[in-house]
Amino acid sequence: MRRISLRICALLVMTLTAVLSVQAQDTTITSVDPAILEWENARIPKEYKIGSVAITGIKHLDTSIVLSIAGLQVGDKFMHPGADIFSKAIANLWRQKFFSTVQIYVTGIQGDNVSIELAVTERPRLGNFKFIGIKKADAEELQGKIGLTKQTIITENIRRNIREIITKFYQEKGFQNIKIRIEEKPDAAYVNSNSLMIYVDKGKKVRIDGVYFYGNEMVDGQKLKKQMKGTKEMTKITLNPSEYVGPYGASKDRMSFKEYAKDWGFLSLSKTKRVLDPYFRFKLFSSAKFNPTKYEEDKEKLLKYYNSLGYRDAQIVDDTLVTDTASARLYVNVKVSEGHKYYFGNVSWKGNAKYPDSLLNAILGIHKGDIYNVDILNKRLGKEMSQDGGDISGYYQDDGYLFFRVEPVETAVYNDTIDHEIRITEGPQARIKNVTIAGNERTKDHVIRRELRTMPGELFSRSDLIRSQRELGNLNYFNQETINPGVVPDASDGTVDINWKVEEKSSDQLELSAGWGGGIGLTGTLGVTFNNFSIKNIWKKSAWDPLPTGDGQKLSLRVQSNGRAFRSYNFSFTEPWLGGKKRNSLTLAYNNSKYSNAFDPLTGRIDQKRSDTNYLKVNGFSVALGKQLKWPDDYFSLVYSVNFTQYIRRNYAIFQGVGATGRSNNLSLKIALQRSSVFDPIFPRSGSNIMASVQFTPPYSLFNPDLVNSDDPYKNPEYHKWRFNAEWYVPIGRAMGADKNRQFVLKMAAKYGFMGRYNNKLDYSPFERFQVGDAGLTNNFGLLGYDIIAHRGYPIYQTSDPTVNPDNGNSASNFFTIFNKYQLELRYPLVTNPGSTIYGLTFFEAANGWYSYKDYNPFRLRRSVGVGMRFFLPMFGLLGFDYGIGLDRMQPGQGFKNASRFTFMLGFEPE
Repeated sequence: MRRISLRICALLVMTLTAVLSVQAQDTTITSVDPAILEWENARIPKEYKIGSVAITGIKHLDTSIVLSIAGLQVGDKFMHPGADIFSKAIANLWRQKFFSTVQIYVTGIQGDNVSIELAVTERPRLGNFKFIGIKKADAEELQGKIGLTKQTIITENIRRNIREIITKFYQEKGFQNIKIRIEEKPDAAYVNSNSLMIYVDKGKKVRIDGVYFYGNEMVDGQKLKKQMKGTKEMTKITLNPSEYVGPYGASKDRMSFKEYAKDWGFLSLSKTKRVLDPYFRFKLFSSAKFNPTKYEEDKEKLLKYYNSLGYRDAQIVDDTLVTDTASARLYVNVKVSEGHKYYFGNVSWKGNAKYPDSLLNAILGIHKGDIYNVDILNKRLGKEMSQDGGDISGYYQDDGYLFFRVEPVETAVYNDTIDHEIRITEGPQARIKNVTIAGNERTKDHVIRRELRTMPGELFSRSDLIRSQRELGNLNYFNQETINPGVVPDASDGTVDINWKVEEKSSDQLELSAGWGGGIGLTGTLGVTFNNFSIKNIWKKSAWDPLPTGDGQKLSLRVQSNGRAFRSYNFSFTEPWLGGKKRNSLTLAYNNSKYSNAFDPLTGRIDQKRSDTNYLKVNGFSVALGKQLKWPDDYFSLVYSVNFTQYIRRNYAIFQGVGATGRSNNLSLKIALQRSSVFDPIFPRSGSNIMASVQFTPPYSLFNPDLVNSDDPYKNPEYHKWRFNAEWYVPIGRAMGADKNRQFVLKMAAKYGFMGRYNNKLDYSPFERFQVGDAGLTNNFGLLGYDIIAHRGYPIYQTSDPTVNPDNGNSASNFFTIFNKYQLELRYPLVTNPGSTIYGLTFFEAANGWYSYKDYNPFRLRRSVGVGMRFFLPMFGLLGFDYGIGLDRMQPGQGFKNASRFTFMLGFEPE
């Protein structure tokens, strides 16, 4: 009996199709089944039915599952020739990647019933696997990236994935000559499983020895290198420069000393750097490792830089990476074609009915003859969104034209000039329809809505949207990075819905410390600040979860004790929206403090009786009313505050010329005008904060001339005090990496203070002076209302002469009535997320204080430099560390030892 078999070879890797072939096998039997011959030689389609299905080759999988995947069931009818039932079955099985071979045999035909055999070979599964040739830490990290798990079916895709991930992993670390070998052998520990031994030879770490440009006739190679932020050259100091010759001929980046002298190169900084580059190259923060991903990004930056210079046809013709295996050095060669330099020509407008051409030209700020730069054109038109505003789109959208569209079209290119036609589609003005808020679980809706400038019925305004986002961020209740306005326009009725989405974060703060001993007794601090308090729900039991919150009020309580030497109670409450309709703030504050001189000067020990008879008590109360102004703009605010402080002295000689026992009543009015445009108070990236204030008391000596010669002329102290503070925050450079917030920020600050008197016959008030120096921490003089001005790197000033090294004396007569302070800080954020904010800084400060206007010299300042760190934690607020070096404290031959100070801050940034 001759057996005819139908074999279908599963070659579906690229085409997912199968070829059905009938092959006759030669045997010694000469008889042939007529049905088989009819099947083999059929030309006219005939209907058949699957009579039986046999599955062979299955060892571990369930046969019913295989049959279900194949889609072949007994009783299924099909036409032959012409049906694709077997091709689909093979495709279905092959798609699962369970099998290495799939074959279908026709084993018999009886009438219209066909018996078939489904023969498969199972792929092996993954047993044990091991990385060989790399560190354990790298192996664990790679395992997580590859996602290898036991009993996973081993496929070619898995092998390819292993190689690609390992290669990319080590390329990002600077290894370029990576060799990977995968050995596969049966694993006796598991059934039908193979173990994988992954051998990795990462080779030497390759460092970029040089980046060379070819074809750059108009742009210096040093400038091109600066654009490649992720492809940096290594530091080099050598007398034997590399003799590498690139594949594109001589590079203009290199210059011989002969050419340097001939071209008077010493008069050019760029030529000097070029001639020294093969011998000396200092790259402080450059790792010089090659990263293929960053390299591709850098090539795009090169083209953008060329485009910004007017070379819009610039392109990278070719680039080559040459590796010197022996020295593990990499040479990057980039060949460019600069093309022509283009300029802007005439700019015309089409479709603008709202604003005339003259106004749009003024906003655009591009004139005929300006260097062509498509990025600048798109930014000025507003096609690329920017919070800075000042673009055409922003100008329209601030007036409700949300559906505004603008498209620049090149109308003519002649010689080196390009004319543009700006086509505008203004559309209708959109009004705000619905404003919704989501994500606020604790903060009540009205607290958020009163900060919004996007009100239903108002015309849409992009600047109002940005300002609303800023105000919500400044509440410090929400994660600034996730505040999303969710603008949903509806062109059918000319309206827009704004769906605000916020993510709440903890803004309350806790301060806790305690100690015991030293004969002092219990010492410590307990302070809590609730920044989103609700005082009207304080009597509602259901609102305490754990505290009544959500109304945006601020409550602060603080108790501090240093045994019998010092204790203090502080309370403050702020309602930012008094009445709930306008941004009028009310602040109430009370403090009660006692400084005791409990140390016996004879024994040097704590004397309990002395603490009850030698002390300074301070009771203070203040009321402040603030109002947001609308002129000159609504960033301005005006604050009035009435302050009353009572000082009770008992055997406490804190002032020279003033009795040790007595009582003083300090009543003053303070008016402060402030403008703040700072966004994100924790880590400001832009904006300014400017404040001018005056604080004054009644002129008692003018009403009562005998006060000058009285026994206690400071029973009612008199003075007028003027302050001016200005801070600016300027972002420096571009954001680093994918995080747009990773950017250097420069803080510039200037602060001035002056205290005057009404009567020249009466000395300056011993209260409300200025203490300059040290870390800005409050001491017993802080109880006297002194403005404490920190100066990192210096102790408290005891003289206005910067050449005299200050010490920590405690004579109140030495504190100042005038001070100047200037500050520069360069900040860089390390962590910015809802859980914490961490940034590092370097600083330069210059300050000084003077006793009277006759001594005032604004050019005699103490200078300091240093570094610091800031940590903002949700529960504890600010933690800060600074290391400052007082430049004017340095003595010859002593270095930094006696000129440096380490300072610590908790809860607030000192002034």
